[in-house]
Amino acid sequence: MSQQLIDFYKAIEDSSARMLDAAKSEDWEQVVHFEGACAVLIEQLRSRASSEQLLPEQRAEKTRIMQRILNNDAQIRYLAEPWLTHCEQNLEGQRAYLH
Repeated sequence: MSQQLIDFYKAIEDSSARMLDAAKSEDWEQVVHFEGACAVLIEQLRSRASSEQLLPEQRAEKTRIMQRILNNDAQIRYLAEPWLTHCEQNLEGQRAYLH
């Protein structure tokens, strides 16, 4: 059963890698799509993890997977920063227009 937990971590890693690829292509709709997929997988993982445990070697694999996910996340945030700034500026401009 604990292999299924590792499979969830791997699926989250895959989705985060796809998010990174989309961010590199500046395809922000796809980034949001894969972010939603990650959220679903994380919720499913949380549900399973409360009743299952990983073996010691699986915990080591989980750690390696999590490090790659965090690295992907850092790169996505770096790539998204200019886009987010642009979105914020557009929202501020719309608020000023409405007032």
